[in-house]
Amino acid sequence: MKQLYYTTKKLAGKYSKPERPVKDKEGRPITEIQEQRNRWVEFSEELLNRPAPMNPPDIEAAEII
Repeated sequence: MKQLYYTTKKLAGKYSKPERPVKDKEGRPITEIQEQRNRWVEFSEELLNRPAPMNPPDIEAAEII
């Protein structure tokens, strides 16, 4: 079974996921590496720095036994 695995892997070559371009806010692909990094920083800041929800859910604490 190992031989089959190794032969298949050798014939198939290295598998790599297709690259997906980073896009700006308007949906245009960004080609420069530094611009892509800047966009990731901007995206992360927007994602993580959201305002608190106006009506947070009312979740009761579980009973501790």
